[in-house]
Amino acid sequence: MYMGKRILIVEDDEDIRYIICYLLVEMGYEVRLADSISDYRQQQSENPEPDLLLLDVKLPDGNGLDLCLEIKKSPATRHIPVLIMSAHATEHQVVKQACADEFLGKPFDLDDLTDLVKKHLA
Repeated sequence: MYMGKRILIVEDDEDIRYIICYLLVEMGYEVRLADSISDYRQQQSENPEPDLLLLDVKLPDGNGLDLCLEIKKSPATRHIPVLIMSAHATEHQVVKQACADEFLGKPFDLDDLTDLVKKHLA
């Protein structure tokens, strides 16, 4: 049902990355992983752009909110839905300051994650 949709997960926590990746692959999505902003940039230069981006806020080499704003300001990438995941940021920061499409507070329910992914990739 979901084949062909590409999701890029930018998350520095290996366990969270693995769980989300496993879940989304089981749902039929093509998933790529990045553990930092520099890894995200390399992924973007080497691969087709994702249909959806799952983005953590606290990354080892920068702030996911800044990266989200950069993505949303660029005419080339502003159409990509960005779901921000964070235990530290607030929904207001994410939606208003970073222009994210959705906010998912950590810890989050996996059903909430899959519902948001389905909503944005429908």
